[in-house]
Amino acid sequence: MKIVSWNVNGIRAIAKKNEFELFKADIICIQETKSQKEQLDDKLINIKGYNSYFVSAEKKGYSGVALYSKLKPLKVDKGFDSEGRIIRAEYEEFVLFNVYFPNGKSRQERLDYKMDFYNTFHQIVLDEIKPVIVCGDVNTAHKEIDLARPAENSNTSGFLPIEREWIDSFLKSGFSDALRLFHKESEIYSWWDYKTKARERNVGWRIDYFFVSNKIKNKVEDCFILKEKMGSDHAPVVLKLKD
Repeated sequence: MKIVSWNVNGIRAIAKKNEFELFKADIICIQETKSQKEQLDDKLINIKGYNSYFVSAEKKGYSGVALYSKLKPLKVDKGFDSEGRIIRAEYEEFVLFNVYFPNGKSRQERLDYKMDFYNTFHQIVLDEIKPVIVCGDVNTAHKEIDLARPAENSNTSGFLPIEREWIDSFLKSGFSDALRLFHKESEIYSWWDYKTKARERNVGWRIDYFFVSNKIKNKVEDCFILKEKMGSDHAPVVLKLKD
C-alpha cells in the first residue's frame, strides 16, 4: 500500500497548474485545500477509481483537508475543530488521520490554539483501538536536524521547545516518525519559504510527517519526501506499507 500526504497550499491552484496528480497511490491525503466542496470542479471530486472525502473550514478560502482512497473506508469522520483540519478514516487494519495542524506564528493566541489542538488530538488518538497512522502538516520541526537554521529559529513558532516537546510526548506514547526509521541524514526538508526562494538553496524545514503506531511499524517498507515535486511550498511525503 502506498499513501501520499501533501499540503498543496490551495487545491484549485494546484489543479490549474496541472500539478494535482495521484502518484498511482492507494490513498492520497491533501492538506490546506482552501476550498469548500461546492467550489471544486467535478474532476477534483469524482476521480476514477477513488472515493473522495472533504472537510472544509467554516471560513471560506482557509484550511481544509481532503482524502482520496481506492479502498473505501469503513467509516469517515471529520475532526473536533471548526477550521476543517482533520479527516479520520477507519480501515480494516488501521485508522488513518489526515491532519493540517495549526500554525502558531502569527500571535500568542494562535500558539495557544495550536497547543490545545495538539493535546486534544493526542488524546483522541490514544483512545483508538486499532493501530493508527497520522499524516499531514504538523507545522513543527522536531529536532535540529529537521531544519536548516535551528539556532536562528529557536524562538520561532514551529521550533519552540514546547512544540518540539509535544512531538517527543506523542512519539513516546507509542508512535514512530516513519521517515526516520529509514533516513537518518540531515537536509531532508518538506517546506521552503516562497518569499526568500529558499527551495533553490534547500533552506527548509521538515514539518510534514507520517507517524505510525509502533504496533505496525514493522509493516512500514519506506517513507520519503518527493522534494522534486513542485506546485506548492510543501513537498509530498510518501509512506509505503508491506502487504
